[in-house]
Amino acid sequence: MMNIDEILNRLRNGERLTLEDGIALWESDEVEKIGEAANEVMKRLHPEPITTFVVGRNINYTNVCDTYCRFCAFYRSPDSDEGYVLPDETILQKIKETQDVGGTEILMQGGTNPNLPFSYYTDLLKKIKRHFPGITMHSFSPAEITKMQEVSGLPLEEVIRQLHEAGLDSLPGGGAEILDDRTRRKISKLKGSWRDWMDVMQTAHRVGMKTTATMVIGFGESIEERVLHLLRIREAQDETKGFLAFIVWTFQPDNTNMKREKLSPREYLKAVAIARLMLDNVPNFQSSWVTMGPEIGKLSLQYGCNDFGSTMMEENVVSAAGTTHKVNINLCLQLIREAGKIPAQRNTRYETLHVFDGTEQVDKDFVMQN
Repeated sequence: MMNIDEILNRLRNGERLTLEDGIALWESDEVEKIGEAANEVMKRLHPEPITTFVVGRNINYTNVCDTYCRFCAFYRSPDSDEGYVLPDETILQKIKETQDVGGTEILMQGGTNPNLPFSYYTDLLKKIKRHFPGITMHSFSPAEITKMQEVSGLPLEEVIRQLHEAGLDSLPGGGAEILDDRTRRKISKLKGSWRDWMDVMQTAHRVGMKTTATMVIGFGESIEERVLHLLRIREAQDETKGFLAFIVWTFQPDNTNMKREKLSPREYLKAVAIARLMLDNVPNFQSSWVTMGPEIGKLSLQYGCNDFGSTMMEENVVSAAGTTHKVNINLCLQLIREAGKIPAQRNTRYETLHVFDGTEQVDKDFVMQN
């Protein structure tokens, strides 16, 4: 087996890690040593001891979906009595509540709903921007964009351009799961290839939008597939430089059609650290406290993460799978400080809006139930 110290030394000397290096790191049990190296990389990119977060809200505008992913507990089929599309007024009210407490980002996502015409999305975005010109719409995963392309019959670039012009500011990286088709076919036959996901992202980058990228581990994928996922993102980033952040989380099997053991927090931290070492061209790494819980989220700040993600005023997809870690802004500040960092509120583009000194307490509770 390849020597871990040798790999990390090459990395420190400015060499890029290879597929073989990534596999060797994943096969190693020296998680703390890998984490230490990832922390060094993070500090080189972010020398100030600041951990950022964004005040945002998840709005799941529809749960109707014809993709039928085995790992999803949230969706309902197009003919289900339990399917919904939120009224525009409800969506606007949720955005108003977000803005009223200082929120800046709306992560609006839903299923791939075949019953909604493309005009639904562009009209909704225009209406939102008329009412809330200052809010950032960080919304719609690549699978939703692909469904819009399908129902509209338009070329992909035209779909994304029209969405952008209507008010879509950036794309979240959901639906990447594992960017390798063997595992994708196993967990979601209808979701499209890894290349489909990447085409949406790179097209968005070309029309002037920034996006994030994600990876979910724990589906039974091979180590090689995990590393290929990272290399494919790195290669695309070399070309477009459009990924602002990367987020890793572990598959949450409860209430889904896939029975698997939950991966341990140690496996999660190892994945974060290896990704931070391999993705030398993605500037920000978000902690995944929603799936891992606040304490592990805090620990991830020593394994390569410089960002605590969103305060998540509402989250229905992960919570449908039995994971309901809610963090309000005071707890966010507390956890970041306990990790020895200075908390700062940012916007979706990772620009700092406000650095919190040690005395500030925020009265408003950012946790809101549906």
